[in-house]
Amino acid sequence: MSKIAHKGIHYMQKLNAPNVSSALLEKGQNRVIEASLTLIRERAKLKGELVRALGGAGATSSLLGVPLGHNSSFLQGPAFAPPRIREAIWCGSTNSTTEEGKELQDARVLTDVGDVPIQEIRDCGVDDNRLMHVIGESVKLVMEEAPLRPLVLGGDHSISFPVVRAVSEKLGGPVDVLHLDAHPDNYDAYEGNIYSHASSFARIMEGDYVRRLLQVGIRSITAEGRAQAKKFGKLGEGVKGVYISIDVDCLDPAFAPGVSHIEPGGLSFRDVLNILHNLQGDVVAGDVVEFNPQRDTVDGMTAMVAAKLVREMAAKISK
Repeated sequence: MSKIAHKGIHYMQKLNAPNVSSALLEKGQNRVIEASLTLIRERAKLKGELVRALGGAGATSSLLGVPLGHNSSFLQGPAFAPPRIREAIWCGSTNSTTEEGKELQDARVLTDVGDVPIQEIRDCGVDDNRLMHVIGESVKLVMEEAPLRPLVLGGDHSISFPVVRAVSEKLGGPVDVLHLDAHPDNYDAYEGNIYSHASSFARIMEGDYVRRLLQVGIRSITAEGRAQAKKFGKLGEGVKGVYISIDVDCLDPAFAPGVSHIEPGGLSFRDVLNILHNLQGDVVAGDVVEFNPQRDTVDGMTAMVAAKLVREMAAKISK
């Protein structure tokens, strides 16, 4: 278990000591949660005001980091991914223009509202039920500041459940989901954890949040997934829009070795970009998850891969 996880457990044990009343603990937790949401709210409000003042934006991608890794069944390194992805987005080794010609330095294309302080909230003894609510509320705060649309940086794949739920609830109806991954993530409760990163799409599909789920890159149907790329233009018809969830391990490890679950035989990077570029639906939100910096030993290569995915998704969302 990672040091950050040990730290969280240590503090939770102390806070749940017999000499601390549950009422006192809950009151303190509520203050921390409200402070966390206030920070996201005010940053989103500021960024929304700036984009609206610039004018001409119908939709703007807004980064929201969710550094959560404790629901991973193997390694918890994805908790450290958001700052590494941001660093790579603005790395001086490349320019700030996407392949579709959009300029990321333009705040109408990409802005950033910071991170949900996951570990600080967990250190106060907040359980996953409430934590998922905080993540979802943070997403809604971003969406309240039109034209901002959330582009979430994970974190393990458990974060997709509260994000998709929040997007659907805020839009008032179901979305279509394009899910690129090596794994279906549809266990009912992997290892007894209903919020496991291996169970996120079981939770998503239990609700009325999604009309259609299209999974690509699952290793047993990789060829079929590629063949279905021609159908992607139909996503989003008759629903509130399209949500894209990209687990970095959808890629073959030759392209992205810095992941927790290495599965050979995956998609090429160009496969994934072709899917993104050819998608015709209205992309209302998305996430990039499961990049593990602790395994990114080849000169930060996977950080650059994750960053490029974020850059191209930002271009797809913005308009």
